[in-house]
Amino acid sequence: MPWKIDNFLTTENGELVIDGVPAAALAGEFGTPLFVFSEPRIRHNVARLRKAEEIIGCGLKVCYAAKANSNMAILRAVRDAGSDLEVNSGGELWKALEIGFRGDRIIFNGTSKEIWEIEMAIKARIYAIQVDSLYELALIEDTARRIESPANVSLRLVPEIESKTHSGLQTALLTSKFGMMPDEALEAFRIYKDSPHLRLKGVHLHIGSQNPDPASYSDALHALFENLVAIHRETGIKLEHLNLGGGFPVNYLRDGGHANDFADAEREMFEADFEPADAIGPAWRAIKEAANDAEATNLLDGLTLLIEPGRSVIADAGICLTTIRNEKVRPIADSGTDFDDWVLTDAGFNILLSMETYKWYYQIVHASRADDAHATKYKLAGPLCDGGDVYFDIEGQGRLPDHRLLPDGTKPGDVLALLNCGAYSIAQMFQYNGRFLPCVVMTKGSGKYELIRKRDGFEDLVTNDVW
Repeated sequence: MPWKIDNFLTTENGELVIDGVPAAALAGEFGTPLFVFSEPRIRHNVARLRKAEEIIGCGLKVCYAAKANSNMAILRAVRDAGSDLEVNSGGELWKALEIGFRGDRIIFNGTSKEIWEIEMAIKARIYAIQVDSLYELALIEDTARRIESPANVSLRLVPEIESKTHSGLQTALLTSKFGMMPDEALEAFRIYKDSPHLRLKGVHLHIGSQNPDPASYSDALHALFENLVAIHRETGIKLEHLNLGGGFPVNYLRDGGHANDFADAEREMFEADFEPADAIGPAWRAIKEAANDAEATNLLDGLTLLIEPGRSVIADAGICLTTIRNEKVRPIADSGTDFDDWVLTDAGFNILLSMETYKWYYQIVHASRADDAHATKYKLAGPLCDGGDVYFDIEGQGRLPDHRLLPDGTKPGDVLALLNCGAYSIAQMFQYNGRFLPCVVMTKGSGKYELIRKRDGFEDLVTNDVW
């Protein structure tokens, strides 16, 4: 099976096994829905990203994007794997510090930072606050002056670079809410270059998530280099780092079973699969050539390259186990004699929000019959009192398969595994319909595992209610 991953996701006697632990056994012990994360796979993914450092020949700072999944045990695993961290709020910053990240291993993104968050970041002496606007830069300088501690900052640019990902994941276009125009950033360097309260460290951009074309990183790095040169020419400031952002893809269509169910652009995005080092390497070589042509090689000396991977660290390390709770047979409209077999699970978009907001595809494998032919069509849906809580595209736009393929005879009580769903799942889950949020388990390898989030109880549904 193409979706199998040696020493992580395998089968034994037809059963799906995660790091040596049968998936069905975990579902029986902890109940479903249940998220399972592999610590060895997280370590593998961080090491895979770090390989780019061998190619570029300069410092590389891998900053895991906490927004993808900020469970405390996940953050600990990422920290222990040697990754630094990118946060997007004071809450994520607090979690980072609590789990043991030093300030110099943290960068802080976001469009709407509050004063208390800025104060917290400055006092923690984080590596860089990524500045979203001229207005925010003024706030940061004022805060740094007031608390008498300088702030490390990097300016986020919006360079008008389009990638071939989902429209909702594009973050480097003028229509995006993120960042400032390059000429605004240049003006900011002019205005604040002598400020004793700001340390102007670098420039930053992020072209979006699940980018299928590695060449887009060459475009992005070239834009950063042009700004690096312009800033030095106009202000004399030699930047310490360039931040390329993240967005490296995960192959959600490794099995190919549903490939023909997608439009070309959607298929290209979901099956994107390249090594991050293979994107960063050519991009960096092009920058070196550009530096030679511009007689600016000295500007690359001592430079550190930052990347902000989230999905590529955690997506394929996470699996959601769900139990079929109901079945029904329904005639297909206008067919006369054809029927659909429906199975309804206990995992809805309240724990897999991207399946609704982005019509995101997660491959499904029968946990106890993983080696059986997945060739029978079923309509799949979740448990929520919402007509959109389905595993297919109800608008028929070709963004999700109309049916899912499972072994013939799949029935209530069977456990299914949704693969590659570690990113933007538990980070976005919510208690719609008064449903308990699931517990989360982390496998450690060699058949070992631990609970890293307990399942909600009734009291958790009203924790902050006042009546």
